[in-house]
Amino acid sequence: MANTKVVLQEDEIPKQWYNIQADMPTPMQPPLHPGTKQPIGPDDMARIFPMNLIEQEMSRERWIDIPEEVMEKLLLWRPSPLYRARAFEKALGTPARIYYKNEGVSPAGSHKPNTAVAQAYYNKVFGIKRLTTETGAGQWGSALAMACSLFGLECKVYMVRISFDQKPFRKMMMAVWGADCVPSPSADTQAGRKILAETPDTPGSLGIAISEAIEDAVTSENTRYSLGSVLNHVLMHQTIIGLEAQKQMAKVGAYPDVVIGCVGGGSNFAGLAFPYVRDKIHGKKIAVIGAEPHACPTMTRGPFGYDFGDTAGNTPLMPMHSLGHTFVPEPIHAGGLRYHGVAPLISQLILDGLVEPRAYHQVESYEASVLWARSEGFISAPETGHALAAVVEEAKRAKEEGKEKTILFNWSGHGLMDLVGYDKYFSGQLKDYALPEEDLKRFTAPLAEFPKPKGASNA
Repeated sequence: MANTKVVLQEDEIPKQWYNIQADMPTPMQPPLHPGTKQPIGPDDMARIFPMNLIEQEMSRERWIDIPEEVMEKLLLWRPSPLYRARAFEKALGTPARIYYKNEGVSPAGSHKPNTAVAQAYYNKVFGIKRLTTETGAGQWGSALAMACSLFGLECKVYMVRISFDQKPFRKMMMAVWGADCVPSPSADTQAGRKILAETPDTPGSLGIAISEAIEDAVTSENTRYSLGSVLNHVLMHQTIIGLEAQKQMAKVGAYPDVVIGCVGGGSNFAGLAFPYVRDKIHGKKIAVIGAEPHACPTMTRGPFGYDFGDTAGNTPLMPMHSLGHTFVPEPIHAGGLRYHGVAPLISQLILDGLVEPRAYHQVESYEASVLWARSEGFISAPETGHALAAVVEEAKRAKEEGKEKTILFNWSGHGLMDLVGYDKYFSGQLKDYALPEEDLKRFTAPLAEFPKPKGASNA
C-alpha cells in the first residue's frame, strides 16, 4: 500500500528559522517613521514590540536559533504531517501529484501558533505581562490566546466585527484559553469610538482592529502588541512549515514544480514558500503562487507603495502592495484574507518576479473545498479554500498539458468553526464579489501623499 502521510520524528524538526532577507536579490525597503518619513530604528518600535523581537525584525542573518522553551511548545503538534492527496487527484482526474502540509493539527487548528508561541515567549522573557492583538476570522486570536495561556500572559483580542458575528465559537475558544475578546470597532479605544460614531454599522476591518490593539498596547502598563502576519519576524517563525516540508518531500524523492498558499497578510504562504523561494533564487525552476480573494485583491490589483498597516495610522509606513489603509472589504467568509496590505517581504518578491499572485472568487473556493472534503475528508477553512482553488487550476492545467507535475500547498487551517459559510454556499446565498475599479482608485488615492519606494511605478 502506498503511503498517505510522511511523518518526521521529533528529533528531525528544524532547529532554526529561515530568514529570507539574507538571500533576497533586492533587499526590502525600510519602513518609514510616519512623522519624519525617515527609516525607523529599533527605538521607534520599542513601545509596541519587545526589543528581542525588534532585533529579529531587523536581522539579516540567514538562520535564527529556535529557543528550547519555544521548541517544547511547538512539539505539542510539530512536526506536522505531509500528506499525498491521492483521492483528490483521482476526483480531478489529473496526472499531477498533489501534496499538502497539514497545519490544522495544532491545538488552535491552524498554522498561527507557530509564531504565537514564539512571540509569547519573547515577550515573557522581556518582562511583559499582557499582549493585545487583532484577529480577522479568529484563527490568530485563538492561537495567541492559547500561547499566552501556555506562558502565563494576559491577552486582549480585538476581533473584526463581521467575523465576531459570523464565528461565535472562535470567541468561545479564546475564552477557554483565558483571553478577553471584543468586536472591533469597539468602545474600548479612542480609535474604535471614533469609527463607531462615523459608521455605526461598519463590518470592521483588520486595519481598524490593528489600530485598536496598538492603541491599547501603548496606553497600558506592561503591555505590548502582537501581530499574526505581515512583519518579517512573523513570516520567519512560520518557515518551520517549509523547512519540514523539504525534509518530508526528500524522504519520498519528490520536489514540487508548484508551491501554493493563500495570502491575507502572508504568514502561512511565506511559511511554506520562503524556503522554496530560496531554492528559486539559486536556480531551481519552480512556480510559487499566492492565492487571494477577488474581493480583497491586494497583490493582484493593489499598487506598490508606502502605506500604514492600520486604519488610524499608528504604524510605520511600510513598503507593500496595498488597497489603502482606509479600505473596508466586503464581508466575505475568508475573514483572514480581508487585509488591505500584504507583507513587505512578499511585496518585494512579487516585484522581483519570484512570487506569482492570483485572485479567486469565494464560490469557486467553496467548490474546491467541498470536493476536497468529499474526497480527502478534511473540512477546510475558507482561507485554505482559496489555496485549494489554485491547486484545482494547476491540476486541471496539468491534465490539459498531459504533464505529471508535482504540486505542494499549505492546508493552513481547518473549517470546523466556519460551517456557516458552507451552509450559505449550499443554500445559494454565497455570492461572488470583485472590487470595483472606482473603489480601488478611491481607497488607494491617499497613497500618492506618501514617499514613493523604488519599484512603485511597476505595480
